[in-house]
Amino acid sequence: MPHNILVADDDPHIREIICFALEKAGMTTAAVANGAAALQAVERRAPDLIVLDIGMPEMDGLEVCRRLRQKSDVPVLFLSARDEEIDRVLGLEMGGDDYVTKPFSPRELVARVNVILRRARPAPVEEEADDRAFAHGKLMLVPASHEASFDGKPLILTAIEFAILKGFLTRPQHVLGRDAVMANAYASNIHVSERTVDSHIRNVRAKLAAVGCLDAIATVHGVGFRLGRCGG
Repeated sequence: MPHNILVADDDPHIREIICFALEKAGMTTAAVANGAAALQAVERRAPDLIVLDIGMPEMDGLEVCRRLRQKSDVPVLFLSARDEEIDRVLGLEMGGDDYVTKPFSPRELVARVNVILRRARPAPVEEEADDRAFAHGKLMLVPASHEASFDGKPLILTAIEFAILKGFLTRPQHVLGRDAVMANAYASNIHVSERTVDSHIRNVRAKLAAVGCLDAIATVHGVGFRLGRCGG
């Protein structure tokens, strides 16, 4: 089955370009012109991913994502005409998986969509033989079913957040630099800024703190990050 992508942007030309590029890559698309319509479309049929413009009138993309995250972990790729760092950080902390600024290359957008979809899609059972569950302190990750929990309490993680946390759990004693964190979360040919990685780390910490884990990921200044004790 082809992946179903929802495109939400108030510019009809942008919607047309994105839908054409995604459909050429073998995906199906639905397009809406505003935030309210995007929420309604998700209610009617949950997409595999949403390409979501931040700068829509009336209800912007950040508010749409905030409402989505109250009941859904559908992957979100943000779009914005502004390249301001605050938009990038706010978008990712809202629960976005990645961020592309306008003008953009349709080929790059499709590549980023594919990266997120690969992270979100459970691997076939025959490929999961070595993909065991990971436990560290009270933290548990089960990649085969994309489940995460702390002290028995479930964690709702985006695909990128899950991949980052899995990377730490596979090497719990190692300090990982930002390049290593990026390699765990993204394909090698996808470049993201250091601030994007920091935003994802901050979001993972916040979600773990919300269920009682206050020492999830420690910063090793000048080097990178290390998994904490995860003991509560």
